[in-house]
Amino acid sequence: MPQSNRSHAAWGALLVFVVLGCFAELSPAAESHPAAALVDRALEAVRIDPEVSRRHAEQAIEVLGRQPHADLELRAHLILCDYYSERDRAAAEAEIERATALLPSATRQGLRAGVLDCRGTVFETAGDNTNARKLYEEAVAVASAADDREMLANALYSRGYLLGLQGSYAAGLADLKRAESLFAELNLPHHALTAMNGIAILYNRMGDFEQARNMYSRALEEQRAAGLRREQAVTLHNLGRAHEKLHAWPQAETAFNEAAKISRELAYARGEAYALRGLAAVANARNDPNEALRILARAERLQRDTPDARLNAHIELARGIAFHKLRRLAESATALQRALEIFESADAQHELRETYAELASVYADLENWRAAYASLAKAKSASERLLQNQIDQRFATLKVEFDTAAKIKENTLLVRENEANQKALAHERRARSLQRALTVLIVLLASMLAGVAAHQWRTTRRMRRLALTDELTGVPNRRAALRRLQPLLEDGHGRCALLIIDIDHFKQINDRFGHPEGDEALRLVASCLRDEVREPAFLGRLGGEEFIVVLPETGLEEAAAIAERFRANVMTLDSRRWLSDCPITVSIGLTIEADHDTPSTMLQRADAALYEAKRAGRNCVRVRLAPLPATSKQPRDEALARTADCA
Repeated sequence: MPQSNRSHAAWGALLVFVVLGCFAELSPAAESHPAAALVDRALEAVRIDPEVSRRHAEQAIEVLGRQPHADLELRAHLILCDYYSERDRAAAEAEIERATALLPSATRQGLRAGVLDCRGTVFETAGDNTNARKLYEEAVAVASAADDREMLANALYSRGYLLGLQGSYAAGLADLKRAESLFAELNLPHHALTAMNGIAILYNRMGDFEQARNMYSRALEEQRAAGLRREQAVTLHNLGRAHEKLHAWPQAETAFNEAAKISRELAYARGEAYALRGLAAVANARNDPNEALRILARAERLQRDTPDARLNAHIELARGIAFHKLRRLAESATALQRALEIFESADAQHELRETYAELASVYADLENWRAAYASLAKAKSASERLLQNQIDQRFATLKVEFDTAAKIKENTLLVRENEANQKALAHERRARSLQRALTVLIVLLASMLAGVAAHQWRTTRRMRRLALTDELTGVPNRRAALRRLQPLLEDGHGRCALLIIDIDHFKQINDRFGHPEGDEALRLVASCLRDEVREPAFLGRLGGEEFIVVLPETGLEEAAAIAERFRANVMTLDSRRWLSDCPITVSIGLTIEADHDTPSTMLQRADAALYEAKRAGRNCVRVRLAPLPATSKQPRDEALARTADCA
């Protein structure tokens, strides 16, 4: 299930991708083979009724036994691997071995990626995420080398989901979005829809439950219209989980009940067990632990027919909560410990935080204060790791989202950063709420609490630093630069100079080579400027391809010489990967502080000077000074231009 082992937005949705992707390039010989129609019907039924899919695949293999065709037989075994991966690990591994034996005879080299994906699915379902990830990495490499876009999209989806499960949200989102884009290009709308479900699961794990709920609702409408019954059961469970996180219990109950009903009609034991786990959570939330235990007993019977270790852990967690509510404390602690063993093996930080917090409460009721504190400390540690990871990954995720557009306006970036900061603060408040639970232990454990408080202080300082740093180039952002400029203008000790530096023809690099290469060019120029700027001068990125440099206590002639040095040094950068016929150049607008200046007025003059530099042919420095008082006898304007040609 989502947020459980190998469901990737669906229980077994990965191999649905694998087996469907395998048929994107059928040879004429395969299309005319008598087993082809059976395999086609098996593929169509994968998303609708798994039992029907299995029967058609087995019939196809019988036909292929009489009239062999390696590619068709390999695909049929992958369909069966999809089926058994959720039900019988030994049977799934047997299908993998049969498929592997056929690879030397297969004509399509990308099919090896499908076999690797299937093997990774089996490992992930068993809770071995380390080996699963290695297999997904290999599948991506094999599909890329074979230039097989269908299989590459499948492998990216698998890896993206697992990365999100492990907390690498930005990398996971990049893989999932790329998979969704490839499926759309290949005219595979149902695949793209399942990829969108995977993105929704990632948002759910990042704490954006509202966004996840909206995405699930849209996907469900399309699946109902297409008659994809199995996919409906998956999405309904995901939707129920989102409602559960939002504590919208009536809506969660409705979604879980419908998921259980469809799974029951499809004889889909794993899907029904997950839905029953959700209904038990609803019963616990309504303070009806006896009903929760009755539901969990049914879920446990179904779980025995699946190899899903994480499903077992979720059932034990819900059972531990129910026992706690009934004051059956010893049984609660035992159930929670069983859940912890599985969650720790899978490094599932979300679930570890919840389980340790519940176990701490149970030990406190048992008056086992030492064990209560130890569990609470582990819950807090998991919470802080999640908090820090979500903060770091949220900033990285913003970059992934921004890279999909041609250019994002500066104010949009600031809004997103503010949203990320608000979410970080909300998580921080949640972490502090755990500290209140330590009140009864303060007298005995004061020294340890002091250590926790010191750690919290360092975390807050790091968050503040992140908010003032441009995530792409690593230099201070606009807010940080202007925050330092304001006091310079207010103290009146000497004039300062301000430069706006703009990369020439940057849009051509983006258009010709793509935004990732454009980002690399930005980082290269930023690194060059950072090496040149020394305190008390400071550098910042205004947005887009523009940078700002502030030179305290610097006159016009000295500032112009420094600007010329910046311009010349940028031209020495190695830009052959983008501009084979000329170097990277910059245009610079320069202004000097005047009486009563503000950051806004200085930026306006420097921007006007930059515009003059662009009009003058780029790769030059232009100066715009403040108008002199009417009584002054000196010239009102002054300009400086030193231009280098680009061959």
